[in-house]
Amino acid sequence: MCGIVGIVAEKNVASEIYDSLLMLQHRGQDAAGMVVCDPNDNLNSRKSMGYVRDVFRQNHMDKLEGNYGIGHVRYPTAGGAGKEFAQPMYVNSPYGISLAHNGNLTNSKELAVQLFHAEMRHLNTDSDSEVLLNIFAHELGKQREIYPKPEHMFKAVSKTHRRCDGAYAVIAVITGHGVLAFRDNNGIRPLSLGIRKGKNRDEYIVASEDALFSSQGFSKLRDIDPGEAVFIDKNGVLSSQQCADNPQLRPCIFEQVYFARPDSKIDQISVHKSRMRMGSKLAANILQQRPDHDIDVVIPIPDSSTTAALQLAADLGIQYREGFVKNRYIGRTFIMPYQEERKKSVRRKLNILELEFKGKNVLLVDDSIVRGTTSSKIIEMAKEAGAKNVYFASAAPEIKYQNLYGIDMPATKELVAANKSHDEIANAIGADWLIYQSLDDLIESVKEGNPSIEEFETSIFTGHYITPLGETYLSDLETSRQDQVKQIREVNIAN
Repeated sequence: MCGIVGIVAEKNVASEIYDSLLMLQHRGQDAAGMVVCDPNDNLNSRKSMGYVRDVFRQNHMDKLEGNYGIGHVRYPTAGGAGKEFAQPMYVNSPYGISLAHNGNLTNSKELAVQLFHAEMRHLNTDSDSEVLLNIFAHELGKQREIYPKPEHMFKAVSKTHRRCDGAYAVIAVITGHGVLAFRDNNGIRPLSLGIRKGKNRDEYIVASEDALFSSQGFSKLRDIDPGEAVFIDKNGVLSSQQCADNPQLRPCIFEQVYFARPDSKIDQISVHKSRMRMGSKLAANILQQRPDHDIDVVIPIPDSSTTAALQLAADLGIQYREGFVKNRYIGRTFIMPYQEERKKSVRRKLNILELEFKGKNVLLVDDSIVRGTTSSKIIEMAKEAGAKNVYFASAAPEIKYQNLYGIDMPATKELVAANKSHDEIANAIGADWLIYQSLDDLIESVKEGNPSIEEFETSIFTGHYITPLGETYLSDLETSRQDQVKQIREVNIAN
């Protein structure tokens, strides 16, 4: 999962892209980058490993001059980790294109072979984002236009759609021309468009989430449709076109569960409200399965479960308490590179308020259970603090399968629910009893925000993938995502 943003304005946009990336930091903590284009059509860029605040110092910001540009925060999925994987990525022909990508291509290996043998393009990494950049660049170059118009951009996007499988929300700077944004034909990854009045013309922003719009003075115009491309030229003229043959909105439901900020709206669905409905569904499930429960207090595992936990407690008529103090300077454990780091991080990240646990039957609420590592450590902490019984509720169903569309789920065998029964999972994480959200309830919770959506991308729960897959894609991914393989990769990068 990554965060992307692009801004076209009358004045220098670097500081606003920086602020936007800070608000997207939850979507990626591995690397950050920015490219802006000045009135003389010169590109100014900066990217490196680390948090936004560390990558961009004042001396870097002073050199980032331009009235349109893009930014990216990276969380590694396809490809490795290292400075060369930081985005935006750049290719000099045609025009000079800088691209930021959120998602994951499922046919990147086949496309990489095509790019080398048929189109004679060299790739410097095994990143699917570099593949996507070169596919688009090749298709745009085939338009043979010195001064491309929006229709030439859109034709290249159409060709890109036909060649690329998987998930991709893309924002690109076309040097000397403007900013282009497009979304895959399933709309798996989010992308929103905002507008504000400049002194002499309209100014635009495109980003993974709309929560950052108001802080920059923008109001939301709309979500970009699946398969659609939007081009904003350097003078602020906006053009858009549907570029896919058979677009259908099938957004990733895990955005609503975990990744997105609660103050975002994705495809017209309020993340906050959908999480409230998840809490209500969980409460109803508890009353059905355990009408004689003895829960004394409901405590969320901060932060993405807080909304669901608060609504659950209200529906059950039980006290809601915050029993953990979160260290805001520790990264999200879900996206840490391997198991040992996650284990160490849980106790560094969360301090426990013992008075909320001692002698009580506690219901802990989390957004989901992936490996079970974090859940088991937190339950252990709760029992050490004197909880009589520790019950556990997950706002998402059992995660049993890999994600192929931009979320770095572990290998299937490392998922705690992949090959265990409900009782075995409870035993593995140390819960006195465990309750999961049903998939139907999760879908209903989210769909209520936009009833026009007929299907969500739910493969991590069902194993049903909505895009074509190569013959060995799943097995190759299973190998590459094992913690042992990731550790070896980290060591090689360090050396």
